[in-house]
Amino acid sequence: MNPRKPIASLSLDLDNKWSYMKTHGDPGWESFPSYLDILVPRVLKFLGDRNLTITFFVVGQDAALAKNHDALRAIAAAGHEIGNHSFTHEPWQHLFTKDRIEREFAQTEEAIEAVTGSRPRGFRGPGFTFSDNTLRVLIERGYLYDASSLPTWIGPLARAYYFMTSNFGSDELEKRGALFGSVKDTFVPLKQYYRESEAGELLEIPVTTMPLFRVPIHASYILYLASFSSSLALLYFRFAMALCHLNGVQPSLLLHPLDFLGGDDVSGLAFFPAMQLPSERKLHVMSRILECYSSKFRVVTMREHADQVERVRNPLEVKSQQPRGLS
Repeated sequence: MNPRKPIASLSLDLDNKWSYMKTHGDPGWESFPSYLDILVPRVLKFLGDRNLTITFFVVGQDAALAKNHDALRAIAAAGHEIGNHSFTHEPWQHLFTKDRIEREFAQTEEAIEAVTGSRPRGFRGPGFTFSDNTLRVLIERGYLYDASSLPTWIGPLARAYYFMTSNFGSDELEKRGALFGSVKDTFVPLKQYYRESEAGELLEIPVTTMPLFRVPIHASYILYLASFSSSLALLYFRFAMALCHLNGVQPSLLLHPLDFLGGDDVSGLAFFPAMQLPSERKLHVMSRILECYSSKFRVVTMREHADQVERVRNPLEVKSQQPRGLS
């Protein structure tokens, strides 16, 4: 790695098959169907071949199920950071009381630590959901960063598409009303910033969208564009990376499991964008995306990204490693 390159973080939300089914309102999710046995070896090989160490945001329910333990241990053994992606993966977590959020966090942390030996220090809300209660709990439990914001105006459009393909009644649609964010998220900073509450402050590392235009650039969106034209999709991504450089944005790129799985690997998820693409084509596009990303930036975990932001903010302070809130 070239230490002179600006850094950029890379993370994968380890949403399992059941969590997509649950969010979409499909029956059968209660049995927790999983594709981790297919996905995890494929992703670890893909990352290992490219010498990339990233952050996996893990759902606590998956860590609590013995059938997933080998896959999650393999992620930790490969040196990747493990983050908290909630326990129940419910995109209406912003409606939860503080007590309920505390219980969710405790369950998730205990389940993840029992399997991987690592206690999460970073959080991303499912569906980019977030609330003041979540912020207070994160600070009180000693988290180093949050990564739940998606600064784009396109969130409500994505939510409308999702609802059109779902099986929900009006009550369920209302609960999911904050899925993918709101129009006000257009104005959230692209660069890292600090969320503040009476409990203190916490570093926020937004999922990067295209500077100036505020349209998504995460891998699932690029793959959706690639379903029409791979060349134009990759040109779009390279243009976004150039804008990040020009605007001094240290990007944080988001991956999803279905970026590595096609309809030939898993059934029942046709509602997810680009699922008509075979896995071979997806992996080719993913390789080109990460080749571009790595050529322009030094790719690190979310934790390393957070540590660097703190070092720049407090250059004379020697940062200790014990869990605590930021001050």
